[in-house]
Amino acid sequence: MTWKAYSKLPLSRKISVLYERGTFVMAIRYYGYKVNLYLLEDFFLEVFVNHKHASIEKITLLDSSHSRMKFYSDQIKLPCDIMC
Repeated sequence: MTWKAYSKLPLSRKISVLYERGTFVMAIRYYGYKVNLYLLEDFFLEVFVNHKHASIEKITLLDSSHSRMKFYSDQIKLPCDIMC
């Protein structure tokens, strides 16, 4: 599955596919969210979990230019094509 195909799925189906076929990498805290990083096929996804509502609010493609990358790179070694 490509990111393009995955991104067109409704949120409920994205969640199912991710939990069935994705690999959990790590989690960080980011403002009011717990952000879970997953690897699905050959792309990384961020899953934004709202603790107060115990719900997944969004799933996005990892943006390697975002400041959140520091939280990930401090804890794990991501592939060079993500970090370089």
